[in-house]
Amino acid sequence: MSPDNRTTHFGFQTVDEDQKAGMVHGVFSSVASKYDIMNDLMSMGIHRVWKDAMMDWLAPRPGQHLLDVAGGTGDVSFRFLGRAGETARATVCDMTAPMLEEGRKRAEAEKMAERLDWVCGDAMALPFPSSTFDVYTISFGIRNVTRIPDALTEAYRVLKPGGRLMVLEFSQIPNDMMQKAYDLYSFNVIPKMGEVVTGDRDSYQYLVESIRKFPDQDTFAAMIREAGFEQVKYRNLSLGIAALHSGWKI
Repeated sequence: MSPDNRTTHFGFQTVDEDQKAGMVHGVFSSVASKYDIMNDLMSMGIHRVWKDAMMDWLAPRPGQHLLDVAGGTGDVSFRFLGRAGETARATVCDMTAPMLEEGRKRAEAEKMAERLDWVCGDAMALPFPSSTFDVYTISFGIRNVTRIPDALTEAYRVLKPGGRLMVLEFSQIPNDMMQKAYDLYSFNVIPKMGEVVTGDRDSYQYLVESIRKFPDQDTFAAMIREAGFEQVKYRNLSLGIAALHSGWKI
């Protein structure tokens, strides 16, 4: 146990804070080569619609520099650069080197290589100067961070004044019956699917559990405000299975 006995959750397990980052690293290292395939299978392709909705609300502009934290295989960065034009740049930052390697192999990465950087780093201690980026995104990654407030504070630090935060994350359906139905699917289908496709049931069991431990929409919006962001808003996607959160560094 850490000296001050601080603990956190890893799915439904209670673990020492010092252990979580390594455990999450193990999950994503294990599934990196099949990560994109599993995203399509688990969501029936809907994650692509959610990411397009993210870009619609974000409205990328020429000349902007994006920091995509927990950016993994580059999905969000590719979309951003495709919309923002040739003068935009993107930096993909992820704690898991195998995920970044998979991103570099994608065809989009070759086409956009001169405008893309791939950096191994921790969301709670970003390896970038303050006031560097115009946009900060994190998609399906914030729930895996050991201390979410620390990651939001770092997001605020590295954004320029006038910069924008946007978070895409699984959330809570505001209807008990529909949430129960979604839970039945998640807990009974996704881990089995992960075992068949990746040979790793435990990692997908963790991913399902981590969704249930993440704060609801209003609670997370309050955390974003606490980090200093203003004009904080959210939009539910697919009835609240996922949500988009937006905030500005004024």
